[in-house]
Amino acid sequence: MGIFSKHHRFREAGQAANVNNVAEFGKPVKSLFTSTKVLSLRHHIDITDDHEQVVYESNSKVISIRDKTDITDAAGRHVAHIESKIFSLHERHFITMADGLKFEMSNEIFHLVKDITNIEGLGWQLRGNILGLNFQLYDSHGRIIAVISQKMLSLHDKYCIDIYMPEHEKIVIAILITLQHMMVDRAVSSSASSGSSNN
Repeated sequence: MGIFSKHHRFREAGQAANVNNVAEFGKPVKSLFTSTKVLSLRHHIDITDDHEQVVYESNSKVISIRDKTDITDAAGRHVAHIESKIFSLHERHFITMADGLKFEMSNEIFHLVKDITNIEGLGWQLRGNILGLNFQLYDSHGRIIAVISQKMLSLHDKYCIDIYMPEHEKIVIAILITLQHMMVDRAVSSSASSGSSNN
């Protein structure tokens, strides 16, 4: 298993909870999963449960300056709306939940030195491990809310979300979808930079 047996915590639907997550945080109350084609995030994402049943959907406008995305549940009810701020050094994202709750995320999480981002408006923190492709979400009291893990070396962008506070499930899903957008934006930006430097 190598180093990622300890640090990389992704698992597929139907598999047992990651042993490292269980050892550190206990058994998750619920786990959800996403899968999209790499770099094709701008269309549609299904969020499924352990039985691969769709519980949420994310749809993005293909042509949108502000990268507008809407999340609905399986019954089509609105869950959250996400927009990115244009002309921002940190590409800040604004999230509005169906109940009116608003908060913000930015891609400062991708600094090599700083691997913690504050989620403004919630008082939560997302702590990232870029090499292990793992992220832990904590509330304002330092309690674990969820662990987000990304699958390595896959033709599909796959994530597993182990949820420890199910009362925050919809907010966790909104944060996950925003994080996926930020990861894809980073990959596109990195690819563009590499391409220009090779010309």
